[in-house]
Amino acid sequence: MLKQDGRAFRIEKHVHTYPHCWRTDKPVLYYPLDSWFIRSTKAREDMIRLNNTIHWQPESTGTGRFGKWLENLNDWNLSRSRYWGTPLPIWRTEDGQEELCIGSIKELFEEIDKSIKAGFMTANPWPKHIVGDYSKANYDPAVIDLHRPYVDSIILVSPSGKPMKRELDLIDVWFDSGAMPYAQYHLPFENCDVPRTADFISEGVDQTRGWFFTLHAIHTMLEGTVAYKNVISNGLVLDKNGNKMSKRLGNAVDPFGALDKYGADAVRWYMLTNSSPWENLKFDPEGVDEIRRKFFGTLYNTYGFFALYANVDGWTVDGSQCTMHDAQLQEIDRWILSKLNSLVKEVTEDYEAYEPTKAGRAISDFVQDDLSNWYVRLNRKRFWGGEMDADKQAAYQTLYTCLKTVAQLMAPNAPFYADRLYRDLVGTTVHFSEWPVADNALINKELERQMALAQQATSMILSLRKRAEKNVRQPLQKAVIPAPDIETAEALRHVEGLIKSEVNVKELIITTADKSEVQLVKKIKPQFKVLGKKVGGQMKAIAAAIGQMSQQDIAAFEQNGTFVVEGYTLVEEDVEILTEDMPGWLVATEGILTIALDIELTQELMEEGIARELINRIQNIRKSSGLEITDRIVVRVENVPELVSAVEHFSDYIAGQVLATKIETVALADGEVVELNNKNIHISIQKA
Repeated sequence: MLKQDGRAFRIEKHVHTYPHCWRTDKPVLYYPLDSWFIRSTKAREDMIRLNNTIHWQPESTGTGRFGKWLENLNDWNLSRSRYWGTPLPIWRTEDGQEELCIGSIKELFEEIDKSIKAGFMTANPWPKHIVGDYSKANYDPAVIDLHRPYVDSIILVSPSGKPMKRELDLIDVWFDSGAMPYAQYHLPFENCDVPRTADFISEGVDQTRGWFFTLHAIHTMLEGTVAYKNVISNGLVLDKNGNKMSKRLGNAVDPFGALDKYGADAVRWYMLTNSSPWENLKFDPEGVDEIRRKFFGTLYNTYGFFALYANVDGWTVDGSQCTMHDAQLQEIDRWILSKLNSLVKEVTEDYEAYEPTKAGRAISDFVQDDLSNWYVRLNRKRFWGGEMDADKQAAYQTLYTCLKTVAQLMAPNAPFYADRLYRDLVGTTVHFSEWPVADNALINKELERQMALAQQATSMILSLRKRAEKNVRQPLQKAVIPAPDIETAEALRHVEGLIKSEVNVKELIITTADKSEVQLVKKIKPQFKVLGKKVGGQMKAIAAAIGQMSQQDIAAFEQNGTFVVEGYTLVEEDVEILTEDMPGWLVATEGILTIALDIELTQELMEEGIARELINRIQNIRKSSGLEITDRIVVRVENVPELVSAVEHFSDYIAGQVLATKIETVALADGEVVELNNKNIHISIQKA
């Protein structure tokens, strides 16, 4: 019009952002509407006070996102201009001067009767409904339906005798969700004495302004108490690259396909242990498969090992004469039981603090690192053959106790797998069992520390072996551990035999660093990213001073944990300390331990290595031949020159390991062909 009248000064286009529907990508048109509100601001202070009593996971959601929402609370816009949903139960006169809010069917029927008498209605549209009868049949839609359009035809009468029609708006669906503690018990019409505060709820973090708020708001305004005591706000499930899953983008993972492929508990365990529930999860199917193999597979194999030998021996828990406090328990039994009871305490505390991720990771570490890879592996021979003596009873009872307790601890996170494991062990469901309670008398922290050092030292030496390409079956002569202090040295000496056996060295020398026969040369260098932030312009001078530190300075720093250079006190995170290898030795440092490994081989060591490789090949042939684990055998080995001397010098050892009554080297052209020391040789075994 301005253009037509010649009054337009300038006509131009401007590009600007515009709201779009996140589902359809279509433009969204906003325009003002009259709405009904709940005056929630009147209860703002009470909501803030009660929120401070709720245990939020993470805490930052309660104090931050949710807390800030309450602090800046506006009145609740209750009405929605839609068709499907719960009708707003408010009737008003045409001039809006008189209104009535209906609170029950009984009250509605009473008002309908008044309307009939006033001539606005001819009859109650739901004559078959019986007020006070809460049966399902009485609430069948054929009997009564309070939704649109039926409720819209109800005309009530005002106190002054005017007709009143229902406001056409619906109630915000989030009001329905917030009323859940009352609606689920049909309050206030039934079950008025039931508790209405939940111990725990969980939903997505996006519910901070949705379900979390509406529950909290309604409960506060109605009762002045919290609707829930504990809450976990879940993060989002993203694709493996951290992008939001979307069918439109083609990166959505079919949950039912994942459940079918990996199992419900593997998916659940992955989602709970990969990251805390309140953090966004990058869902990678390969990660689920890894959980299935490494955790569930390891636990399955551990139970399988136990069941195999328990069935062979006819062992039952009812027939065991061993208790967890008996003297016949070996030290390694006491160690795993100490770890188990420490685990019970830790997992119980984690669950009670609503930390399922920490609980799941602790259980996983125990099963994989302690129970399977350490206890069972080191105790296999106790289950093999022999009489059912006290030592064997103790081994069975210990492993049984560990498996049963693990099933109970993992049940909240993996209910199906845990129940199957527990039923196989005990015969009843795990979900009716009493939650395990830690036995403090069985917890020995010093023993746990000693065994942790053994595990660490073993891992370090095996890593050095790998660097040197020395198979673990090949014995080595010596390893030296210059411990940082006397206490650590004593703890290592306590488990010296175990370390030697695990890493296959003849001699393990444990001493303090100042008395070590191997004089290690260490280098120290600054961690520039860490240190630079702390010292700024002094970095160049401090880096130069670090480079001038002597071996004695480095030793003092390792022992004390601090060292002063250029007026600045260095701490462990400021530097990196490296240990140099020496001719014939490899050196590794990890935490407080430094280990030097002698990798030189003598003729005798090489022959013993060949003997151990031969044992491995014979055992594999035994297994593939279908022999029973207790069968005795006769072994013939092809007389390859490098084997003859090894078999001659280690024949008793080989025979004892493979249950052979006789072992000999002969000219042989039949039997199994195996690879040993890069050569194919023939081996023949027969049942003795």
